[in-house]
Amino acid sequence: MVRFYALLSLISLFLVFQAQAQNTGRITGVVRDRNTQEPVIGATVALEETTLAVATDAQGRYRLENIPTGNYNLKASSLGYEPVTRYNVPVTSGNALTLNLEISPSQNKLQEVNITADRSIRAATLETPLSIQSLSSEEIKSNPGGNFDISRVIQTLPGVAGAGSTGAGFRNDIVIRGGGPGENVFFLDGIEIPVINHFSTQGSSGGPQGILNVSFIEDVTLSTSAFDARYDNALSSVFQFKQRDGNPYRLQGNVRLSATELAGTLEGPLAPKTTFLASARRSYLQLLFKAIDLPIRPNYWDFQYKVTHQLDSKTTLTALGIGAIDEFSFAVPKETSPEKEYALRSNPLINQWNYTVGASLKRSLENGFVQVSLSRNVFENRLDRFEDAQYGNEARRVLKARSQEKENKLRIDVNKFVGGWKFSYGAIGQYVGFENAFFSQIRQEVRDPNGNVVQPRVVLDFNTDLDFFRYGLCGQASKSFWQDKLSLSLGLRTDMNSFTSGGNNPLETLSPRGSASYALAERWKLNASVGTYYRLPIYTVLGYKEANGAYANRNSDYLKATHYVAGVEFLPTIANRLTVEGFYKRYANYPVSLRDGVSLANQGIEFGAIGNEAVASVGKGRAYGAEFFFQQKLTRGLYGSVSYTLVRSEFTGLNKETYIASAWDNRHLVSGLLGWQFGKNWELGAKYRFAGGSPYTPFDLEASQQNYASLGTGLLDYDRLNTLRLRSFQQLDVRLDKKWNYKRTTLDVYVDIQNIFRFKGPSLPQYTFQRNAENTGFATTDGQPLQANGANAIPLILAEDDVTFLPSVGFVLEF
Repeated sequence: MVRFYALLSLISLFLVFQAQAQNTGRITGVVRDRNTQEPVIGATVALEETTLAVATDAQGRYRLENIPTGNYNLKASSLGYEPVTRYNVPVTSGNALTLNLEISPSQNKLQEVNITADRSIRAATLETPLSIQSLSSEEIKSNPGGNFDISRVIQTLPGVAGAGSTGAGFRNDIVIRGGGPGENVFFLDGIEIPVINHFSTQGSSGGPQGILNVSFIEDVTLSTSAFDARYDNALSSVFQFKQRDGNPYRLQGNVRLSATELAGTLEGPLAPKTTFLASARRSYLQLLFKAIDLPIRPNYWDFQYKVTHQLDSKTTLTALGIGAIDEFSFAVPKETSPEKEYALRSNPLINQWNYTVGASLKRSLENGFVQVSLSRNVFENRLDRFEDAQYGNEARRVLKARSQEKENKLRIDVNKFVGGWKFSYGAIGQYVGFENAFFSQIRQEVRDPNGNVVQPRVVLDFNTDLDFFRYGLCGQASKSFWQDKLSLSLGLRTDMNSFTSGGNNPLETLSPRGSASYALAERWKLNASVGTYYRLPIYTVLGYKEANGAYANRNSDYLKATHYVAGVEFLPTIANRLTVEGFYKRYANYPVSLRDGVSLANQGIEFGAIGNEAVASVGKGRAYGAEFFFQQKLTRGLYGSVSYTLVRSEFTGLNKETYIASAWDNRHLVSGLLGWQFGKNWELGAKYRFAGGSPYTPFDLEASQQNYASLGTGLLDYDRLNTLRLRSFQQLDVRLDKKWNYKRTTLDVYVDIQNIFRFKGPSLPQYTFQRNAENTGFATTDGQPLQANGANAIPLILAEDDVTFLPSVGFVLEF
């Protein structure tokens, strides 16, 4: 830490005291027709509130040069097309910005040279006219408390609850509209990436830190309903991450150094028609968390690349890759009780690695385009836990997991535009491999004073090595009527697999969907959608084996969610947007644990893995509520947003008629973001989040006392599932940035403080036994050594409401 701040100070002093002249930057890119992906010739690209403008050439390229450094709104327009504006575009002297733009043909008949009004603040499409939000790379980079982490920035959007509200404030689990964190899917340039966080929970998606490098990202789009039929396996959301291309004219890059990480990005031309982006990142989180006395010690590397080759004017070939290496452990804070120290030693050691590599070919067709993608992703997870951290002593082992998931995917998407209709159809094929060697001690053997077994030992111990195929078909048709006043879209999808008992029946997962949008007035729209969506059970569920070696969950059904959504959208000005939506989600076929009788819908924020147990596809659920969202894009130096979500989330267990509040039933979610860009490249931002208390389950005191000596954790009383609630969560983060632009470099120095008011965060309580005064063992009621069944122990419940206060200083150097 000392070396980091010394290096930061030296670099800052060296650059700050240089003579600073009026420096300029440039923006380059290609303007394409959104429908056909062909270059648009002669389109005008201009910086608003300036006289700087340029027309695209025969390849659709534009190049704006000699731009005074600062932040601008960039607008592209052309006769017969709806104009598009990109807000808050940063221009620096260090890196030229490569920004590709897509404009859509206007549905209105043009009279003279009038152009349709710019509705760029809307992220909506014909297929998804509501429940959709978009973030630019600059909004992600400057987000207070975001730490350049896309997963954290997403938590400011309506309907999104972060893990901080569920008792795991340092994780990035994304909970959307009352659905679990395992109900989301992620696509990077059209290629699915199952893992977007370091130390991801197997069977879910969260973790303490995101993997994606924000320097690659052009924008992020989040759909929380009305999913396009091309996206499979989504129950709560679809994330689309769009990466930019590398600079086609010169080599450039950036270095980012903070108290948490060191990251480097390099980009440029490889050949006249080929560009690249590449990055590597090394974590220093373990040093920061040690300095501020947090118990977790995450340590990771990640890597990312993208290569783009223009085969000809109609065909683009893209290759991409992303991967991570993770090591995770727990440490004992300096200021802690002996009981908490022992409890921390019972947490698992986690070692993971994962990667996704893929190639995508996109070609323009007559009145459309086709995209063919081939990819492979692998995720390996290794978990170890020993009683009292007695690592290497197999007699004290509580957990051992060695698993690997492999997916090889071919995806074909065809898009056609004929007579005002948009048709899309496609197919996906996957070859899946899953290996899992799993051992877990669920309960120890308990005997009475006479030596009779009162409770037998319960152990899971099995090995899985399965492979199977997954495949699906989809189609969608959309059209606008009455000069764009009414838009309709209908889609259909089915997914199958060769493993589950009914997996080859396409009617089992037939998922129709439809959406409509009607312009009530020039600035008002009424939107609605209904759709049914399916998701294959997670691999840890499918791969679970009984004692006889048979797959216990082979008869599992696809999880099912039906969405009903309606809302109104108002655009007060070109840079403002207000939406109000009501939603209802009905779930069916949710896996329910046969051991505990609890729906797996409540799981997903635990470190390690979920799903290694026998289940029944009998669970039902419902999540419903309303959202309010107001957004202002950059105008006169100000930008911001505010949202409020009222949500209820309830699921059933083996008793299919009794609905119980789920772990994601926060009731109230509030978020606000405000940014101000003022003179001489200073920027100040603040972000506030609030979430109502999440339900949680109390401990079974008798079973916990009997088993704690061997398991190191308490056992929950599932007869009282989610009957208690954590305290509410709230946090205010602030960030201050200052940029210095020089002839060929830019330095951005920032101070970022998470939880500046030091609000106490909610955390799940822990069960433990009281330690003796010397901390050499457990205190007992009779002064004798602890009995194996804990009968003479002194149980304690540890409250975990702690303050997480994370100040950070860092810089980004562009060159």
